[in-house]
Amino acid sequence: MTDSKYFTTTKKGEIFELKAELNSDKKEKKKEAVKKVIASMTVGKDVSALFPDVVNCMQTDNLELKKLVYLYLMNYAKSQPDMAIMAVNTFVKDCEDPNPLIRALAVRTMGCIRVDKITEYLCEPLRKCLKDEDPYVRKTAAVCVAKLHDINAQLVEDQGFLDTLKDLISDSNPMVVANAVAALSEIAESHPSSNLLDLNPQSINKLLTALNECTEWGQIFILDCLANYTPKDDREAQSICERVTPRLSHANSAVVLSAVKVLMKFMEMLSKDLDYYGTLLKKLAPPLVTLLSAEPELQYVALRNINLIVQKRPEILKHEMKVFFVKYNDPIYVKLEKLDIMIRLASQANIAQVLAELKEYATEVDVDFVRKAVRAIGRCAIKVEQSAERCVSTLLDLIQTKVNYVVQEAIVVIKDIFRKYPNKYESVIATLCENLDSLDEPEARAAMIWIVGEYAERIDNADELLESFLEGFHDESTQVQLQLLTAIVKLFLKKPTETQELVQQVLSLATQIGDPSFGAPPAAAVPARLGAPISSGLSDLFDLTSGVGTLSGSYVAPKAVWLPAMKAKGLEISGTFTRQVGSISMDLQLTNKALQVMTDFAIQFNRNSFGLAPAAPLQVHAPLSPNQTVETSLPLNTVGSVMKMEPLNNLQVAVKNNIDVFYFSTLYPLHILFVEDGKMDRQMFLATWKDIPNENEAQFQIRDCALNAETVSSKLQSSNIFTIAKRNVEGQDMLYQSLKLTNGIWVLAELRIQPGNTSFMLSLKCRAPEVSQHVYQAYETILKN
Repeated sequence: MTDSKYFTTTKKGEIFELKAELNSDKKEKKKEAVKKVIASMTVGKDVSALFPDVVNCMQTDNLELKKLVYLYLMNYAKSQPDMAIMAVNTFVKDCEDPNPLIRALAVRTMGCIRVDKITEYLCEPLRKCLKDEDPYVRKTAAVCVAKLHDINAQLVEDQGFLDTLKDLISDSNPMVVANAVAALSEIAESHPSSNLLDLNPQSINKLLTALNECTEWGQIFILDCLANYTPKDDREAQSICERVTPRLSHANSAVVLSAVKVLMKFMEMLSKDLDYYGTLLKKLAPPLVTLLSAEPELQYVALRNINLIVQKRPEILKHEMKVFFVKYNDPIYVKLEKLDIMIRLASQANIAQVLAELKEYATEVDVDFVRKAVRAIGRCAIKVEQSAERCVSTLLDLIQTKVNYVVQEAIVVIKDIFRKYPNKYESVIATLCENLDSLDEPEARAAMIWIVGEYAERIDNADELLESFLEGFHDESTQVQLQLLTAIVKLFLKKPTETQELVQQVLSLATQIGDPSFGAPPAAAVPARLGAPISSGLSDLFDLTSGVGTLSGSYVAPKAVWLPAMKAKGLEISGTFTRQVGSISMDLQLTNKALQVMTDFAIQFNRNSFGLAPAAPLQVHAPLSPNQTVETSLPLNTVGSVMKMEPLNNLQVAVKNNIDVFYFSTLYPLHILFVEDGKMDRQMFLATWKDIPNENEAQFQIRDCALNAETVSSKLQSSNIFTIAKRNVEGQDMLYQSLKLTNGIWVLAELRIQPGNTSFMLSLKCRAPEVSQHVYQAYETILKN
């Protein structure tokens, strides 16, 4: 008879009956009773009243019965901590049982009982099991240390279990090694500052030996551990790569990806001239391609990893374009990922093949996918300049299909191509103008208006076209209204006499809107003398004489992924920091890679070294749909709570939405904190330099920077590092500079530039010397970008 009989309902008084059976003298009856208890527990009945009776059944040699009792114990120990102490003696006794299975079972259960009261009683049995003669017991005990550390980290450290775990890395049994590595990795994750996995060539050799013999999950733990190791030279890196390469042919895709991670990291140290480097590149492609024949979910994980690999080393898969072509039955999330990789792999050699494929996708039935395919054609044009003409031709063919959403997407894309290659493809403007009436999406309308404004002198009826948009000005989205305002002003600058009335009309409409995007309030906005020459009329309003669009600002790093989607239930956050005219911003890009809509976004910063804090709530106006990306700028101030961080520029951020709260850390570049009034008086500079102790002076070398002193001074000034004096000493240009941080700390610098030499010497003096390293990094970043 099967075990299903234990789940059948019984008559009244079942607890009483079970109690009697558990205390029976007959072993078989006792075992049946425990099975009934476990069955009741499994379906959600409360059988905690039987705790003492079940615990009494632990005193048995029957392994099956012991497993059942331990299962019950794990479930109810938390709700009955006082009763659980009764079981301690049995654990201690079982840890010395002649049967290694029972010893391992006892230590495994000990690790799963999360009760503070009894953990200290379990240290001695655990210590014995960690040094047990049987490897099965040792590997189980290794995992138990990680679980115990989660309950009481201090106890584990005091008892010296971490040192024992480190010793187990040298164990003769590969599974013990793998579990020791897994346990140490898990503990290190919760304590990033601790240097638990202190790897050296000897321990790496032991890990690589164990790699060949342990299970697939053991291999994953060891490979992930290897990825955190930095070889001392290229020979050691090559040796490790050679021993890891066989894992690429493993049947488990997780092992393959872990091996790829190790190889990708260690390839950084190998010279590209080595024969082995080329061989390794060739070996990496087949396993990655093989992963794409798995089921869709695994394919997606593989594609996400391949996307990152291709960004770093496109040459690995440059000949494998065909495997990323979309299949008709691929789920949408796989299709979109493949599309992204295709664009990244696009080159002059395969662009014809890629465009033919993308054109085919643009005729599919899935609207979202079609839009992405049309956008992909534009990205190809921008990436591969030689293909731009062919891409424009393909987009024109798609416009001829007259499918509304295809036409609109194509116009948005062509606008981007016009911006990248000005005055090259204007011949297509006539075709675009024919589709003006069919445009109903704000982005497409704004793109068309931009094209008309930019090439107004080549479009005979540009004023009429723009006037047609003005009729419903107040019904348009802000994006279209702003673009219309800009386009009409551009037209006015090109044809002032014919379009004065039109520009007056748009300014009048724009200033009636209460949106701060449009600048001044109505009373101040409309110039009194619009009929006057341009220099007096429009420059009053826009201050054209001071140069539109030439706002000075510090260097802005490209956006980096701060929070990957896999760590935030599908929300991916990329971002960068900017400083423009005294205002600091965090520019964010939020992408929804989940299957549900995201709303109710909010953001908070932890205390940090310079008091950075949001100056306004996080603005994400519309719900974020699946596969949608939104960009937003969060203004920051420096009046938040201050706490010294390690490193100094570390910022801990919490982002909340309707799904959960997510945490991440990022490092902000220090130059966003350099203020505009950081230019020190010469006399003050000399006095301060002398006044700051010599031990506060730090010296750095900036390598590979082929700039002259004037360019250096200009680049640094745009980021608020001011040159106070310059002199030439024995053929060397000496720049004396000052900068001031938002918290009032002054940093003084001496930059030595030898003409013809690409290495500069930088000396920094500051009363807070801990900022010097970060100021040096700011110098490097600004000068090299």
